[in-house]
Amino acid sequence: MKKATFYHAGCPVCVSAEQDILNLIPSEEVEVVHLGSNKARIEEAKTAGVKSVPALVLNNGNVLHINFGASIENVK
Repeated sequence: MKKATFYHAGCPVCVSAEQDILNLIPSEEVEVVHLGSNKARIEEAKTAGVKSVPALVLNNGNVLHINFGASIENVK
């Protein structure tokens, strides 16, 4: 089964959301991607439909934008 992917940029809003996600979803079922540290994956996130971070891309392709930390364009 494909994992969900949680994208974030390391801001306080994102870090808080990451902790909440990891409390809800077992870590083996979600990949956490810090776009501030891994800029090579920004285009992947945009292609998946991420418009702002933090965001959770579910294994069915649906994107859940959680709160608002930063626009994906600002993360670049």
